[in-house]
Amino acid sequence: MFNNAIVRRPSKSMVKGITSNPQLGMPVFENAASQHDEYIATLEKCGVHVHVLEADENYPDACFVEDVAVCTREFSMVANPGTQTRKGEEKEIVQTLKKFYGQIECIKEPGTLEGGDVMMVGDHFYIGLSGRTNAEGARQLIAALEKYGMTGSVVAMQEMLHLKTGLAYLEDNILLVAGEFQSNKQFQEFKKIHIEPDEAYAANCIRVNNAVLVPAGFEKAREKIEVAGLLTATVDTSEFRKLDGGLSCLSLRF
Repeated sequence: MFNNAIVRRPSKSMVKGITSNPQLGMPVFENAASQHDEYIATLEKCGVHVHVLEADENYPDACFVEDVAVCTREFSMVANPGTQTRKGEEKEIVQTLKKFYGQIECIKEPGTLEGGDVMMVGDHFYIGLSGRTNAEGARQLIAALEKYGMTGSVVAMQEMLHLKTGLAYLEDNILLVAGEFQSNKQFQEFKKIHIEPDEAYAANCIRVNNAVLVPAGFEKAREKIEVAGLLTATVDTSEFRKLDGGLSCLSLRF
């Protein structure tokens, strides 16, 4: 059950954000701002109090606030982004986290870790080893989790930008899987919903209390989730997709 979410408004500088999909074009700020409004409203409809941070023009990717921290039931972990242009974003989130957490840990160099590589399943956390999160960053997070009575394990990755680019835990032992994770033995005990290659972007969904937020325009994925007995709500994130961002990237939920 989530009670709170932290989001950061998109900045006009987002047109300079990181992307591996230049063919999708540059994001249009006005459209992104409107989609972000919709995202916030949908979170609120799911019963979450949304804490909105102002845009930070110094960091084009700062709206993807999930990457700069990991929130658990006992503590928050301030991340250390693995991309040079995002280093510094994590410092901007500390004061906000202090409003909610008495215990705050930090990833220290040479460790790197981004929240998009961390998937929470109850009190266990899967940590993807990616171009943004290295083994030392994962080790530090696991050590912190164990300190507070939780556990973590690493997931080797070859293709995905972030772990949650291709995975989404929907509670009730249900896991959305796409791409390289479809046959990964680490996830064989889950009830898997396989996302087809032409809808791979839809693997990045989030369950917020009683509803699963699904990116708009991916009807096959939405229907599969509903067949599994879950309620859905669609949110247009097409402008954020141009910067490799999805539904989970846009908030910290706890």
